[in-house]
Amino acid sequence: MRRFFLCGTGAILVVSALAACQQKQEVAESEIVRPILSTVLKIQPVQIRGFAGKVEPRFETQLGFRTLGRIVRRDVSVGDQVSNGQEIAAIDPLALELAVQAAEAALSSAKAQLANAATTEDRQRALLGQNSATEAALEQAQRAHEAAAASAVQAEANLTKAKEDLGYAILRSDFDGVVTSLQADVGQTVTAGQLVAVVARPDIREAVVDIPEAIAGTVKVGSKFQVALQIDPVIRASGTVRQIAPQADEATRTRRTRITLEQPPEGFRLGTTITAYLTTAADPKIHIPATSILERDGKTFVWLIDENLGTASTKEVKLESRTDAEAIVADGLADGDRIASAGVHSLSEGQKIKMTDGKSL
Repeated sequence: MRRFFLCGTGAILVVSALAACQQKQEVAESEIVRPILSTVLKIQPVQIRGFAGKVEPRFETQLGFRTLGRIVRRDVSVGDQVSNGQEIAAIDPLALELAVQAAEAALSSAKAQLANAATTEDRQRALLGQNSATEAALEQAQRAHEAAAASAVQAEANLTKAKEDLGYAILRSDFDGVVTSLQADVGQTVTAGQLVAVVARPDIREAVVDIPEAIAGTVKVGSKFQVALQIDPVIRASGTVRQIAPQADEATRTRRTRITLEQPPEGFRLGTTITAYLTTAADPKIHIPATSILERDGKTFVWLIDENLGTASTKEVKLESRTDAEAIVADGLADGDRIASAGVHSLSEGQKIKMTDGKSL
């Protein structure tokens, strides 16, 4: 019995020693000054949202040959400026030239037949006056004359069409603009209407952005945007919404919005990437980053920072809604509160903290 009592006493001493060590460890951990990332909750009177996009022309034309042929020449490249009527490309004109020659020959033949029919009609009329021919013969000559005249008109129309088709062998620009795309090269056979080049008018430029459907509902035709170049945000231009897609894209759930730029600087070249900024009245609700949320025992907490004591303590909050990026707080926080925005699982109650810039709270 005595030995058992000694063993029991030893066990009690060991447990007491472990408890003391654990208590010392907790005290030591509470005294560790941990650097953290934090954010101050502040309700802004206005909210500015930015949407990435690019500069596109308002007017552009897709050009293609009106007849089948093989491209033998292309005189422009992407980015070249072209004037109204300038040649862009050409197809082999040999078949079209032969068609013109055939139409000219057919017209000459039709004119000869017309002249012969007119002479025959005059002769039959003279013979009828001398009672040497019948009226039936004269009527037949008149019908032949009319048929020859119609054939001559048809041959002349065919020649006009053949010459017009020959003109289609050269692709020309319809206005002053910039070549933004080329879809065919020399040696390629193209069909009538197949896209060869795209020419855009650079005088009227637009910023084209995709706006999430939830925000697009607040944007209307005529809404104002500030548009800045991504390569140099100092260069800016104002713009007005001209068009909003009536339906959202099925994949991205965004609506394509076209913003007409008002006297944009030279830096706003076609294809340049931009950011369009929309300024709206801010949501009076408090938004917090999703990384600041701590969940324990079915409740939601954040680490509230006491700037006077330099410590962090948990604060229970109620959320109205939550996404992967942020959450809206329904109750528990106020404007001006500072909370930890990252590392919420590595903090302990009452722990000493400091800002990441080295400034102790």
